[in-house]
Amino acid sequence: MKKEAWFGLTILFAIVIAIAVLMPSPENLTNGHLGLLMLALVVVAIMLGFPTAFTLMGMGVIFAWFAFHSRDPSMATTLTLDLMVQRAYSVMANDVLISIPLFIFMGYLVERANLIEKLFKSLHIALARVPGSLAVATIVTCAVFATATGIVGAVVTLMGLLALPAMLKAGYSTQLSAGSITAGGCLGILIPPSVLLIVYGATAGVSVVKLYAGALFPGILLTVMYIGYVIILAKLRPSMAPPLPPEERRVALPAYAEKISQTVSQRALPGLIGAIKGRRANDAGVSSRTLLGQLGIALLPALAFALVMGFTYRMVTVPDAGPVDMTEMSFDVGDDASSHGGLAEPPVSDSFGEPPAASTSESNGLMEPPLTAQEAGTTTGSNEGLAEPPGTAMESASAPAEPMMQDSNAAPEQKAAEQAGRKPAPTAYWIAFCILLAPLLLFYALLTFARLEIFKMLLGSLFPLALLIMAVLGSIVLGLATPTEAAAMGAFGGALLAIAYRRFNLTMLRESAFLAAKTSAMVCWLFVGSSIFSASFALLGGQEIINDWVLGMDLTPIQFMILAQVIIFLLGWPLEWTEIIVIFMPIFVPLLPHFGIDPLFFGLLVALNLQTAFLSPPVAMSAFYLKGVAPPHVTLNQIFLGMLPFMGIQIIALIILYLFPGIGLWLPSVLYN
Repeated sequence: MKKEAWFGLTILFAIVIAIAVLMPSPENLTNGHLGLLMLALVVVAIMLGFPTAFTLMGMGVIFAWFAFHSRDPSMATTLTLDLMVQRAYSVMANDVLISIPLFIFMGYLVERANLIEKLFKSLHIALARVPGSLAVATIVTCAVFATATGIVGAVVTLMGLLALPAMLKAGYSTQLSAGSITAGGCLGILIPPSVLLIVYGATAGVSVVKLYAGALFPGILLTVMYIGYVIILAKLRPSMAPPLPPEERRVALPAYAEKISQTVSQRALPGLIGAIKGRRANDAGVSSRTLLGQLGIALLPALAFALVMGFTYRMVTVPDAGPVDMTEMSFDVGDDASSHGGLAEPPVSDSFGEPPAASTSESNGLMEPPLTAQEAGTTTGSNEGLAEPPGTAMESASAPAEPMMQDSNAAPEQKAAEQAGRKPAPTAYWIAFCILLAPLLLFYALLTFARLEIFKMLLGSLFPLALLIMAVLGSIVLGLATPTEAAAMGAFGGALLAIAYRRFNLTMLRESAFLAAKTSAMVCWLFVGSSIFSASFALLGGQEIINDWVLGMDLTPIQFMILAQVIIFLLGWPLEWTEIIVIFMPIFVPLLPHFGIDPLFFGLLVALNLQTAFLSPPVAMSAFYLKGVAPPHVTLNQIFLGMLPFMGIQIIALIILYLFPGIGLWLPSVLYN
């Protein structure tokens, strides 16, 4: 028997022995102990290979019947069936879960558009001079593709087919190659739009929008740490990640670029501009249409910079609205209007008295004061039906007249003056302007025709995915759309990408829809089973026993946080993240208010921690995904050894996030508080 099987069976037997030793005798067995027994048996059953959703559902139904039977044997069956129906309906009525099939469908569409091959090749050439360039390109490709799809198995499998042979051929270490692919593929668990964050938000009652905003910077932090580790390792041990030979770093130039670089300039921008002018265009032998098209592509970063900074400038220089004078909206303005914000009533003799008027009273106190014929005609023409009381008519007529006339018939000169009166841009804008301008100038200073070709490759592979990701995440984070609406937009964008790359057909659509429905059904059944299991666990009093045990330890918030994360880390060995979220989060979340821990921050720590569920043996699913497509000489032990350093990086990132919670909480606080 293999070592991995022995390791799994050892953990299984340890759990069974712990249950037998720690459980009290049958005479002293209470409902709370039955709840703990149910929890342990679920873990054992999942490790034995039983389907998670139906294991949770079956265990929940059986132990719920025991809980109801101990109270009212005659109603046990009826109450158990009612519990099943109510829990299933409550899960299916959760609107947040609608986004899951849409995000999954988007992921399968993007996966089948075959963008990952173009993305990896373009990043491979763009990062050719970076130490460990193939591994760095692999991690970046995995991060981008995992963000667009969120499907760990698909990313690891595709990169195993694409990047692993290339790295092994280039002389990279098997452990480093396997670790880069598996760790990079797992980034989709943390980086939005992550299905894990949706599941946690639905389980813990936390806003998915805030979770997405909070997980953005921790995901970037972890990606940067992975890349930093690879670069340092390639510098210290070049034998594990040898540099690429010069022939693989060379970019083939088209004929027009070769001619321009020889006759005009090797730099792209001066060369294209010089070739367009006069005699040099004939010397280069290139059509003006081609030159103008290439010049437009080269100027795209400058155009994007100008659009973004111009739009931002208009946003930050909008004049502040002055204090709103309610006098403009009022018809009854007395002498003391200024002291009451323009809403003061005219002086009256009693609380319900009318303003002084003439002796005639045909309108029961609502008639107009006496006016001349000319004034009456003017008043009638302006449709002002409620005149001011005597003594204030002139003030009332002159006060609102000017602003009302400005709103309706403002002169062009006044509008131009208002436009010219924009407030100056803040210092932060100019700092950001200079920070963004510096790399733009550096880009054009170093832009040769070879780099222009690399930029065009990225323009056709990286930028479409980046635009899709920014559209989906930006609409969610900025509050322009709900996660469900953004997921629908992302699915439509994935279809457009497949059409643009000529990969869209009926077979692809049918396969994507089938896989999305299959995965979504699994997630929904998992939620139903988890809901029934949680209800049964609470009925038996298992939650109360755990709460009393934890509170009886008199832990500080730091100690509780460490204990919770250690338990989740250890659970990641035998269980997947789905089981950990749906089974154990309902146990931890009720304890958070006692320790003053924000469920949002706790969810970010859990999402970062749960990546170990895909990297830790014996149930490291990413390792098995990679092994299924790896060459025969790549063993499972080598893959496990390659994943261990990246697990250590995850633990370091977890500690950094805990010590500096602003990494995850700053963006939600800025956007939503």
